[in-house]
Amino acid sequence: MQPGRKIYFASDMHLGSDAFENPSDAEKRFVRWLDSIKGNASALYLLGDVFDFWFEYKRVIPRGFTRFLGKIAEMSDAGIEIHFFTGNHDIWVRDYLSRETGMIVHREPFRTQINGKTFYLAHGDGLGDDSRSFKLIRWIFHNRLCRILFAALHPYWGVGFGYAWSKHSRKKKMIDAAPYLGENKEHLVLYAKEYIRKYSGTDYLIFGHRHILLDLMLSPQSRMMIIGDWLQYFSYAVFDGETLSLEQFESE
Repeated sequence: MQPGRKIYFASDMHLGSDAFENPSDAEKRFVRWLDSIKGNASALYLLGDVFDFWFEYKRVIPRGFTRFLGKIAEMSDAGIEIHFFTGNHDIWVRDYLSRETGMIVHREPFRTQINGKTFYLAHGDGLGDDSRSFKLIRWIFHNRLCRILFAALHPYWGVGFGYAWSKHSRKKKMIDAAPYLGENKEHLVLYAKEYIRKYSGTDYLIFGHRHILLDLMLSPQSRMMIIGDWLQYFSYAVFDGETLSLEQFESE
């Protein structure tokens, strides 16, 4: 990292969601945050569920997100690394985002070195969750044949169905989502503890998905964060080369 530059992490923007009173205002708020960090950012990691629904047909993409995609392209053109992690709401990414905006797409958890520190980054869906229902749904969504069959639907029906599913899934998650469940019950905490037993040199583990704010020391070396969302917390993590902190954006 260059002196004075920072690494940013954000997750669960759910752009396009009708959970916002005005989805366009929600997108503008996130773009204002992007504007506020572009001057000192060397990299930005978007850790999944950036879109409330995303499916790329061969020649069609969902409408909207013009301000967001334009700002990401601007930042990428300025030399800022932009990493996009697929979440459970936007797993159906092909090559459009990388080709048009320069984002680096990750479909699996990613382990990387930043300024001498080891980071493990992931959206978090499916990690530590062994329920059969979740595994079945995840298999369906990642199955190539199922994807081909869905792509055979006209976008009018396919995208409409996708947004309806996303709305149901998100509302169920927000209704059922409990506050922090504790170290012995939280799937991502249990997963992280098992992970650092295998890879003891990990300094930071950062996740989204759970829509909670959590900053937890797992060992004298290893620290994990669940970095909230942009539905209620407007939160993000930032690493300045020495210190990792969890912060919230206040634009008004």
